[in-house]
Amino acid sequence: MKDLDFDDMALFVRVATRGTLSAVARERQVPVSQISRSLSRIEKQCGVRLVQRSTQGLSLTAEGQTFLGYCQRITGTLEELEAEFASQAREVSGSVQVAVSPALGHFIIVPSLAGLSARYPRLQVELHSDDRLIDMAQEGVDITLRTGAPHSESMVAREIGHHGRALYATPGYLARFGTPQHPDELAAHRLITNSAARHLNRWPFILDGQSTEWPVQGHYRANSTGIMMTMVLHDLGICRCNTLIAAPLVAQGRLQPVLERWVDVQHFPIYAMLMPQRHRLPKIQACIDYWSDWFQQIQAPLSPSAP
Repeated sequence: MKDLDFDDMALFVRVATRGTLSAVARERQVPVSQISRSLSRIEKQCGVRLVQRSTQGLSLTAEGQTFLGYCQRITGTLEELEAEFASQAREVSGSVQVAVSPALGHFIIVPSLAGLSARYPRLQVELHSDDRLIDMAQEGVDITLRTGAPHSESMVAREIGHHGRALYATPGYLARFGTPQHPDELAAHRLITNSAARHLNRWPFILDGQSTEWPVQGHYRANSTGIMMTMVLHDLGICRCNTLIAAPLVAQGRLQPVLERWVDVQHFPIYAMLMPQRHRLPKIQACIDYWSDWFQQIQAPLSPSAP
C-alpha cells in the first residue's frame, strides 16, 4: 500500500459516495476507463477486493468499508492542513461546490458572483441548480443554500438571511387587467401557483386584523419556482414570490407589488447547510460570510417589519 497517494484516497472516497464510476468520471472530466483502471490499481495495492460491481452500480465490500473510513480520515486531515496553511497565509483559494434552487441561484446567487470573485480571485465556484433536496456527501457538495428549516440534523446549519413571500405582477399585466384593490378581486385575475409545493398556494392575508389563508387555484401552474418567475415576468399573471428575488426586479421596474396593504408577508430563514468536517475550511467560511453580507444588502430596502 506504500504506493498509494492522497489522490488515490480522494478518488476512492468519491467512488464510494457517488456509487458509479461514470459520475466520478464526469466530476474529474476524464474517461470512465481511466477511473476503472485507477480503482483496479488501488485494489491491487491493497491486496483485497474493495468494490463489488453490478448492473445496478457499485457497493463496498467489508474491506472497502474499512478502507473508506481510513481514506476519509486521511483526506479530511489533509484538508484541515491545507486550510491551516491558507489561513496563516490569509489566502482563500480552491473550488467550492454550491447547491441552490434554480430561482435563488438565477436571481440572487449568480448576480453575487462577480463581487465574490473580486474579493477572492483564486476561488472557483460551481453551482448545482435543483429544487430537490440532495445528499451533500454523495454529490460532493460543500454548501447547500435553502429556505426553511434545516432538513438534516447531521449537517451544520448557519442562518445567513431571511425572506418573505408577497404578491407581484408586471406593469404590463396590471395595465391590461387592472390592479386589484382587495383580495376579493383576485377571482377576476389570472394567478400563477406552484404545482409541486401546494402549501404555497394558500395565500395569507391580514383581514380584520387577523391572518387568514386563502386557497388559490392557478390559471397557470408550474412545479418550479424558476419557471413561475419566468411566467410572471412574461405578463401572465399575479404570483406569490420570494421577496428577496422580487426586490431587485421591483427596483428595476420589472415587477410591482400587489395588495401590499393586505398581504401577510411572513418571514422565513435562509440557511447555508454545511458538511460537519468541512465547515471550518477558509474557502467555505469565505463564501458563507460573503453571501451573508450579500443577503443583508438585498434585504435592506425591504419592509422594516422584517426581523
